[in-house]
Amino acid sequence: MISTKEILSKYKSIALIGASKDLKKTSTVVMKYLQEYGFKVYPVNPSIKDEKILNEDVYEKISDIKKPVEIVNVFRPSNEVVEIAKDAVKVGAKVLWLQLDISNNKAREIVEANNIFYIENKCTKIEFEKFLKK
Repeated sequence: MISTKEILSKYKSIALIGASKDLKKTSTVVMKYLQEYGFKVYPVNPSIKDEKILNEDVYEKISDIKKPVEIVNVFRPSNEVVEIAKDAVKVGAKVLWLQLDISNNKAREIVEANNIFYIENKCTKIEFEKFLKK
């Protein structure tokens, strides 16, 4: 099993599902933090597609991103994760990462059957701070 430290050291391209224009929302705080530490973050939110969050274009879905996506970072309810997992497989992501309090066994089965790492109930920002921040 790969560690969160290895994942965050190796993969730098992130689709952030459930991005928000509200700068106080957790998803936006995490996005800004990851950007500051060299990650390329693509915000995904169908209700505000074609707008911008933290100077990045907002996408309707993962498959609209024309660059490689390595980590699919999910800030959506657990019951929405199966479809997101299927999209992660379609775009060839390396990791499906579910934020705090999010998990879905069916999504785990889908991604692991396609050799994609599955992480649940962990915050990318907290994990990055724990292992990598100097």
